[in-house]
Amino acid sequence: MPKPMTVTEKPKNFNDSIKKLFKSLNNWKYFLVLSLILAFISAVLSLIAPNRLTSLTDTITLGIKPNISEKIIEDIFKDENISDEDKIEFKKLIETSNDKDQTTILNEFDKLPDSIYKIVKPKMNITKIKNISLLLAILYIVSALFNFIESFIMTTISNKYAKKLRNEISVKINKLPLKFFDTHETGDILSRITNDVDTIAQNLNHSLATLVTSLTLFIGSILMMFITNYIMAFTAIISSIIGFIFMGIIMGKSQKWFVERQTELGNLNGFIEEMYNAHNIVKVYNGIKKSNEDFDILNDKLYESNRKSQFLSGIMQPLMMFIGNFGYVAVCVVGALLTMNNIISFGVIVAFMVYVRLFTNPLSQIAQAMTSLQSVAASSDRVFEFLEEKELTKEKTKIKLNKTKVKGEIEFKNVKFGYDENRTIIKDFSVKIKPGSKVAIVGPTGAGKTTIVNLLMKFYEINSGDILIDGVSIKELSRENIHDLFIMVLQDTWLFEGTIKENLIFNKEKITDEEIVEACEKVGVYHFIKTLPGSLESNVNNNDSISSGQKQLLTITRGMIKNAPFLILDEATSNVDTRTEELVQKAMDKLLKGKTSFIIAHRLSTIKNADLILVMKDGNIIEQGNHNSLIKKNGFYAELYNSQFKNN
Repeated sequence: MPKPMTVTEKPKNFNDSIKKLFKSLNNWKYFLVLSLILAFISAVLSLIAPNRLTSLTDTITLGIKPNISEKIIEDIFKDENISDEDKIEFKKLIETSNDKDQTTILNEFDKLPDSIYKIVKPKMNITKIKNISLLLAILYIVSALFNFIESFIMTTISNKYAKKLRNEISVKINKLPLKFFDTHETGDILSRITNDVDTIAQNLNHSLATLVTSLTLFIGSILMMFITNYIMAFTAIISSIIGFIFMGIIMGKSQKWFVERQTELGNLNGFIEEMYNAHNIVKVYNGIKKSNEDFDILNDKLYESNRKSQFLSGIMQPLMMFIGNFGYVAVCVVGALLTMNNIISFGVIVAFMVYVRLFTNPLSQIAQAMTSLQSVAASSDRVFEFLEEKELTKEKTKIKLNKTKVKGEIEFKNVKFGYDENRTIIKDFSVKIKPGSKVAIVGPTGAGKTTIVNLLMKFYEINSGDILIDGVSIKELSRENIHDLFIMVLQDTWLFEGTIKENLIFNKEKITDEEIVEACEKVGVYHFIKTLPGSLESNVNNNDSISSGQKQLLTITRGMIKNAPFLILDEATSNVDTRTEELVQKAMDKLLKGKTSFIIAHRLSTIKNADLILVMKDGNIIEQGNHNSLIKKNGFYAELYNSQFKNN
């Protein structure tokens, strides 16, 4: 079994990918800026709150302590209305207060004479407490409101951007040459459309605003700490500085694993899609063991890159939690010492407890946001790489052929073509085909039969020479115009999920049920359609249990309904049995009537009645004529024809 095709990943540049991403977000730049401004304001409001909390704490603390300032003590000793005994008792309490705990002091103050107690008793400033509490409530509510609006805007932007990317990818697919699909796995393309776009949307939604908020909180908390008390600020910063070092080391090593994870995910999806589509072949050739081994290899690679990327991002959170907790301890210890020496108030410690959280949490959030941005960069790089793929050459056509007026003449003039510069498939192909002719193209595998059809349909650009339709070069015609002139019935039938009717009139407008039934009867498939529940309205898809012959008859009917002047049959009967082939052949004969047709077939017995047989070998026409004349020549065609019977 051949090894699954892998997609080579180019070296990624984080900065370039992010620049492309923001350029692609240009349609929402004002909303994006508004969202980031709201995130910034929300963070600033959160930074203002701890200082108000300090005032609230100090006000409450003062309210529960006896009022024994130096001025109050001086006034008490000067007050003549207070007896000397009471003053002596108060003096003893003041002198011994330093040797007693707070609870004992408060209990002794409660036992002071009324003349002194009414002066020094604790007094709560309720008005100030109410005002500070109201301000804190407003700050937190407005901050939460701004945060909600920012989240709503970012969610809307990320989902609309994902929709935009999918639309661009959908349009891009139709502009890519067949060469791209020949060299890229379907599974990898699907992975870019689904997994990578979803990764961009989900991580973009959280990372940008989180990064702005976290940076604001981080820088702002440092400034506010130094404004409040520089000793406590240094304590908090030094206890957390190790976080910067670890974050820098981890971020430097993690990007490549996120890129590799997305790449390996695309490779695995491509392999699964390939194996699923060819599951019968895998089983017939007893390739399950080899398929499982290949799957295990790809799965292990994805597991390894996923494990490393997730480990490096997951270790951030517990690391930052440890640093944050260590910061709490350091602030409490140093704060207690400063409070004991009357350098700071208790409220400052409370504020710094909040500032430490605002300082350390952003570290983990910044790390997480950067991790998300790395995933966005890796995924967006794959998506942009797809969107920047070379498209089919742009057409500047002025001529348009009306398919109802086309005579049906086609001429190949010295056509040369190769899929790459080093390998020429069609070397010098020239032939003129009369209107209404039935032309068969035969030859060994690799002779260039299907390539001729692809060039005629303008799926590929010819290297030199020209192809004329009714004397008009296909270079002067748009691809859409050329495709409108042709009906194609291929070896691989295709039915999409929908009704029989929808499949038959695919992209055809203004057609009645009577015309559809008439076409079905001509082909001989209407009897089968009537046996289905719902007849023309029966739902089918390409995986339904409909025989290959029935599917082929339906595709022939689709071509008959299209009613174009040219017909291409590429191995149309190779997948059906002899009896079904006879039915399909009769249907095709009806479809061929009045059309210039090209038939590619390995069963030479099916093209004996062709008007012209082109025998190809190594990209050239080596013989041409009808069946009888070529047999009489006893050349390469006769050898091919007779070899079929020898093999039988």
